[in-house]
Amino acid sequence: MFDGRGITAPPVPIYLRSNVVSYEPAGDPVRRLADYRLIFIGPALGETSVADYSENFIQAVNQYFADVVAHRTPGPGNATLADVRRHRRVVKDLVAEAPPGRVLVHAELSTAAMAPFWSIAGLKRDVPVTATVHDPPQGLWYFANTKFVHRHRLLRGGIHVPLLPLSRAIESAVYRDRTLIALTEAGQRSIQRAFPRAHAHYVPCMSFDRPDIRPAKDRPKAVGFFGYAYRGKGWEQVARIRELLPDDIAIRIAGRGTETLPGGEGIEILGPVDGPDQDAFFESIRVMVVPYGRRHWAAQTYPACATAASAQSYGTPVISTGYGPLEELTEATGAVTVRPTDDGDGVARAVTDGILSLIDDRERLTQLGLNAERTGHERSRAGTGRAFAKLWAQMLERETAGV
Repeated sequence: MFDGRGITAPPVPIYLRSNVVSYEPAGDPVRRLADYRLIFIGPALGETSVADYSENFIQAVNQYFADVVAHRTPGPGNATLADVRRHRRVVKDLVAEAPPGRVLVHAELSTAAMAPFWSIAGLKRDVPVTATVHDPPQGLWYFANTKFVHRHRLLRGGIHVPLLPLSRAIESAVYRDRTLIALTEAGQRSIQRAFPRAHAHYVPCMSFDRPDIRPAKDRPKAVGFFGYAYRGKGWEQVARIRELLPDDIAIRIAGRGTETLPGGEGIEILGPVDGPDQDAFFESIRVMVVPYGRRHWAAQTYPACATAASAQSYGTPVISTGYGPLEELTEATGAVTVRPTDDGDGVARAVTDGILSLIDDRERLTQLGLNAERTGHERSRAGTGRAFAKLWAQMLERETAGV
């Protein structure tokens, strides 16, 4: 099991020996992974939602390998060029010291985190490499996002917007014949269009293993907003939604960075919540609201919604704007999609109407909650680990056969 936490400076990898016995049938192809070392590259815990995903991912796949080396890296805008070179060198050394012919490298790639991408970019073509692309189609949209560049928004845009074709060309070369995984179906299709020489796959975004809590219909009359506070996630809609909702419906907000958001009467801001505090937050809301809009400056992206995955983990119905890949959140997965108009109040009014149509409908809350709970179980840590293990085994078989 995973028993450590990654650190970023100095870049020291953590060696995790698998002590979980895998009971896979003798003829199961995933058993071939038992002779392999997995080198995992991803942001350190607390950096971004991708870091939280990484922590759970390591636990999900650890049992399939002889051992796992977790190399944790800085989050977006937290690395200098010298840092990136150090992390790149560490990953090369980890590959070199691994058992010959028995190593597999997997990275978590996201918009502005440089170290994971540039670490796999330097590896030889005979090293099996896969990556989860969290903001597809591209893995790294800000390819030169050093600490200095990240601090200056105009400079960041001035570098990366005009050089987007170069960025995509660099990624195309790195991804040739590599296996990329998207967490949405739309994301997989976008990767196939952008990088046709890569092998693109889809694995649903992993839900988290959380304790059972009260059904949504029996929870307080409140709606929740949850996740990291950054641009594009609809936080600017909260104040207007508060104005439109009746006073007897509370708004509760939780997540890293939310403590800096403006509050007000009828808006409770909890800030970061983990463990039992997170359980209590979800048990205090009937519905999760996901009022996302366009989340990127240069092109359409197709990320998964970690907030929805968290809600599914707790059997909590979701109200979503349906923007981009959010269209994949349906009633079958515990979600209701609203269709905002293009006027200034469009999102807030559509979301408010969705809340009012659902929050007192016990029968509908029950069914959506059950659908969310079932989806969470289907996308559990164990199921996700198994899905990735099968992909890796198929990839190694393909490479062994020279296909």
